Amino acid sequence: MKKILSVAGAALLTVLTAVFAFGQPAHAAAGFSVSNGKLYDANGTEFIMRGVNHAHTWYPQQTSSFANIKALGANSVRVVLASGDRWAKNDTADVANVISLCKANRLICVLEVHDTTGYGEQSGAITLDRAVTYWLSIASALQGQEKYVIVNIGNEPYGNQGYSTWATDTANAIKRLRAGGLTHTIMVDGPNWGQDWSFTMRDNAATVFNADPSKNTIFSIHMYGVFNTAAKVSDYLDRFRTAKLPILVGEFGNLHSDGDPDEDAIMAYSQTNGIGYLGWSWSGNGGGVEYLDMTNNFNPSSLSSWGQRIFNGANGIKQTAKEASVFSGSTPPPTTTPPTTTPPTTTPPTTPPPTTTPPTTPPASGACTASYAITNSWPGGFQAEVQVKAGSSAINGWTVKWTYANGQTISQVWNATITNSGSAYTARNVDYNGRLGAGASTSFGFLGTANSTNTAPAVTCTAS
Repeated sequence: MKKILSVAGAALLTVLTAVFAFGQPAHAAAGFSVSNGKLYDANGTEFIMRGVNHAHTWYPQQTSSFANIKALGANSVRVVLASGDRWAKNDTADVANVISLCKANRLICVLEVHDTTGYGEQSGAITLDRAVTYWLSIASALQGQEKYVIVNIGNEPYGNQGYSTWATDTANAIKRLRAGGLTHTIMVDGPNWGQDWSFTMRDNAATVFNADPSKNTIFSIHMYGVFNTAAKVSDYLDRFRTAKLPILVGEFGNLHSDGDPDEDAIMAYSQTNGIGYLGWSWSGNGGGVEYLDMTNNFNPSSLSSWGQRIFNGANGIKQTAKEASVFSGSTPPPTTTPPTTTPPTTTPPTTPPPTTTPPTTPPASGACTASYAITNSWPGGFQAEVQVKAGSSAINGWTVKWTYANGQTISQVWNATITNSGSAYTARNVDYNGRLGAGASTSFGFLGTANSTNTAPAVTCTAS
């Protein structure tokens, strides 16, 4: 009888052990994992990201930013890296140093390759497959860091053209990373410059998730002008929550050239529903979106209005961030007054320069040319496209000007910001299409009104 009780007790213990085991994410022992639409750290504790993006690849000297971001309350940082295709490569040693900075400051490190941005529409952008080649080339810096690092395959991997293959290309990229030995949680961005207005990511997310042999993928939506109402924010994120697919807001701002995102709704919904967010960005923006800088010249003691909002406002980072449990027991960094950095004594670059060591003054920029074409017309109206092309040197931004001779006016524009003074019009790049490599091109378009005469004007282009 005693032996029977022992066997029964052992059986009961086995059952209970199994029950508790199934209650934990399958990959908890190795690193981050996802289960039922939520992200868990290596201890099996749910982790909700509250952090910011930092443009490390363009400002590699700003290593104090990691400590400053932590001191303001963040629990994670999304770090911009480059594969060497559009910007100078962040090599294995540099990536290892970034990871060490994250760990030293008890920040979870989301690493992303920026060279994929706007593929299919942006000249020079690379494929997700090419991004995977980069990740595998620096795998030695990533392996063993699964508790602290999430791999974001490629930033905004498609523009507004050619994105129909997003699901297939993303699934193949995930499978290739797994075959290459990476066991980290993988993050994937949506197409349409990350905003997925076509719902391509939303409607194919389950297929992509199931293509991951480890079922350890999280989806990232970037919320700018497309998400300008609370209804749009909640509807998009609700679809993922209902499907129990993991989602976070990988980028968002308080203003944008393509519309005014509802940052209050984004932050409130995320907090209420346990969804992570990573604001764009710490400092160093250019090309007309400098208002997205959270700090002035990387100085944590000089927050912009956006910085004050995201760090100190309602549902902000300081109020809601919880440090990852994997750092429990390690020595925390100072949590008193944020450390300060000495602002640059010269004017910082107006846009992230494509060099490994940013100059202390704005980099010299090449010339550009522009051409104007009427692509469609009808009584009283027309559609036009302007092609912008860099000269023999890379450029960091562009301005195109023209004057109408026949009383034409512009009513709707895309891929540029346009202003006018009477018949004189000025178009400037938006954040994602200002930086062009030597000989590279981009375009913007618009709808206009016209009388019976609609002469195409001469256009000029100035690089910045």
